[in-house]
Amino acid sequence: MTDPLQYLPLQHLIEPHVQDLGGFQARRLLPSEVLDMVGPFIFFDHLGPATFPPGKGVDVRPHPHINLATVTYLFEGVFLHRDSVGSVQEIHPGAVNWMTAGRGIVHSERSPDSARTQESTLHGIQTWVALPDEHEETDPWFRHHPAADLPTWEEGGVTFTLIAGAAFGRTSPVQTFSPMIYIDAQMSPGAQFKLPSNYSEQAVYSVTPGLALNSTPLAQHRLAVLASGATVEIGCNGSARCIIVGGEPVGPRIKWWNFVSSRRDRIEQAKRDWQEGRFDPVPQETEFIPLPEEPKRQEQPL
Repeated sequence: MTDPLQYLPLQHLIEPHVQDLGGFQARRLLPSEVLDMVGPFIFFDHLGPATFPPGKGVDVRPHPHINLATVTYLFEGVFLHRDSVGSVQEIHPGAVNWMTAGRGIVHSERSPDSARTQESTLHGIQTWVALPDEHEETDPWFRHHPAADLPTWEEGGVTFTLIAGAAFGRTSPVQTFSPMIYIDAQMSPGAQFKLPSNYSEQAVYSVTPGLALNSTPLAQHRLAVLASGATVEIGCNGSARCIIVGGEPVGPRIKWWNFVSSRRDRIEQAKRDWQEGRFDPVPQETEFIPLPEEPKRQEQPL
């Protein structure tokens, strides 16, 4: 049987690998067996949706990062972020938490006490962005951007939120280190829009069923990595939602556990630093995730 997707301008069609993050599941699209990065994006997790009974929630213990930025964006629920530069910040749906690890940062992600008093749901996207060579060792910092600060507009039955980067003549206030696109598109039944080829690498993730690329159905939970220079029309046959990521590549990167760098020796140094307690701690936190021997079998950080 002929696969209609073969006629689309696709480089890859990536299916998710389901990960257990300690009490809830995530669909991991990047890195994958066929592709490590799309633009500067080296990690892409679709978290949940997960429902927690009263008294339960997410508890991702303090863990380190280097040479990357983490970007948290929620559809539902709330996280409480704490880090080693002293940040304490709740994130709610539609807002952005951007944490630049640079030369090294430690953080935790937990459900706040207020969310544990009743049944709660967690649903969102977690991405990592590789920093360009000249910014890999920048000082670590964290910034929170409320939903109201992000460019949001409606056109042709599509509500767009520009999470980070620049697209459609707009620029997000979220500080980035390289050219990128990161968009949340919520579509009314029958809506459609054209995604121009403004970046060398772009991908469309189907959060929901009902999406189509150039009138060809795209199954739910797939990352369609577009061929370079491709312009596609994204449509739907019912209410649908997709995430668009991409940008200009920053060069090859090595990923080990939650360390990312252009240099293998830097990864090895980070391993030693974490094992020997040389990262700054997270205030008010005493737990931590130990350095794993086999990352795939250990608790995975956010």
